[in-house]
Amino acid sequence: MKKRKVAASIFGSALLAVTSFGVYFSNLLMFKKKKDENLVLTRETTAGRFDPVKYEGLPKREILIDSPLGYQLKTILVEPHQTNRYVIICHGVTENKVNSVKYMNIFLERGFNGVIYDHRRHGESGGKTTSYGHYEKLDLKAVIDWLKLDKGPDLVLGIHGESMGAATMLLYAGMVEDGADFYIADCPFSDFAELLEYQIKKDIKLPPRLVLHVGDFFLRLRDKYSVKEVSPISVVENIHKPILFIHSKDDKYILPSMTEALYERKQGHKKLFLALNGAHAQSYNENREEYETAVDEFLEECGFSE
Repeated sequence: MKKRKVAASIFGSALLAVTSFGVYFSNLLMFKKKKDENLVLTRETTAGRFDPVKYEGLPKREILIDSPLGYQLKTILVEPHQTNRYVIICHGVTENKVNSVKYMNIFLERGFNGVIYDHRRHGESGGKTTSYGHYEKLDLKAVIDWLKLDKGPDLVLGIHGESMGAATMLLYAGMVEDGADFYIADCPFSDFAELLEYQIKKDIKLPPRLVLHVGDFFLRLRDKYSVKEVSPISVVENIHKPILFIHSKDDKYILPSMTEALYERKQGHKKLFLALNGAHAQSYNENREEYETAVDEFLEECGFSE
């Protein structure tokens, strides 16, 4: 009898420990701490990548687009040009649409109009959790569908994504949607489970597969998807339109080998630019001239330069 009580106590303690860790790990993913919005604004303004006066002077419309998942997406259409050419910018995790402005400006200077919006649970958009592209791809589809309905069949559309935004864009296009005319994927991950294993091994020093197995179990219970479903490399072959892949060689958060793997798997028109300088999501900030040259060459190759 005593042995049974001891065994039950050990089992109960182990179950509590696993449950506590599973909740903790899934919380880290679902509710990843976002950057303070004022911090993002100050950072971009101080670095000269966001000019409040210039931005306020641009002709624009603020739109609330309904997500199929039951919340609204704060979206801004910036339309200084009389054109049917638009580029949608998808920001990374913890960021917001202010971080998208520097990329939008690249395309405004090249005769496109721009669309920036906040991903779910970021900025001024609704949504309770972050899913690293799994649910965000459906929101991107909603933005694209709205824009196509508003602009009509002659719309020429590009999508630019950074980090999670790039993964979101690839996951959207890989749903056999391929609804844009070209894509630019800046520092995407190729497979979320692989990325998490790498980060767990590097930062937590615990057996990555065991940690991921437990965390994923609780993520499936709580947010109804598995990290294994968030895999751009598993769908990139479905994307037939041109893609420019960008990554910094010094990125230690998402390794550039992930972008190289995506580039190798992609069929058809593609281009790869590996920036010499910068950490994660810093390719443009640290290599502006080379970055814009890569974009210009890509647009010219695709027939979308002015």
